[in-house]
Amino acid sequence: MKKNYVPQPMDTNDVQLPEELNVLIEQMAKNVHEVWAQSRMEQGWTYGEERSDALKTHPCLIPYEELPEVEKAYDRDTAVGTLKLIMKLGFNIT
Repeated sequence: MKKNYVPQPMDTNDVQLPEELNVLIEQMAKNVHEVWAQSRMEQGWTYGEERSDALKTHPCLIPYEELPEVEKAYDRDTAVGTLKLIMKLGFNIT
């Protein structure tokens, strides 16, 4: 039943990422944004100063470097979460 769905992501709070991965995190965050933007554009979305589902406009359809810091942080969180999961599952990043 869809109404009873309770997300249960793997707990990665005990995983500490080495600082050497900060460059990788930023590159991954940029790519997360690029993939999202490409997908939106393929669906007919364009840049607009305000988000409008009806008009398919979104203010974040801009280069990663021009995003507000709060939006970059969202993409970084995705990258960090992915790297932490990889390490939690026993894989090494070298």
